[in-house]
Amino acid sequence: MKPNFNNDLLQEDELYKIASKKVVKLKAFYSHAFMYIIGVIVYILKEYFGAPFNFFPIQYINGFVMGIWTTVFLISAIDVFATHKIFGDEWEERKVKSILEKKTEKQKWE
Repeated sequence: MKPNFNNDLLQEDELYKIASKKVVKLKAFYSHAFMYIIGVIVYILKEYFGAPFNFFPIQYINGFVMGIWTTVFLISAIDVFATHKIFGDEWEERKVKSILEKKTEKQKWE
């Protein structure tokens, strides 16, 4: 029996695409984390130490904005780090099989 090199290459290509998507998500998250830390530092300096930041974007940083930003940051962190535990590879495989089965069933009746 010959090994199926074409199938192995396809699987390797799919794994590479998945890994590259994860790297892009991680890079975006780390950029967001860096900006968030700077925002928290500016907020603390402004609110608790009275630093005079009265120029355009920074003058609008207040508790409400920081609350929204914190919520978005936490959702982003959950998306990057926890979704693979909830929606892991096994879930993805089951979902793909389910969708393909539904598509096959639809095609039988059409």
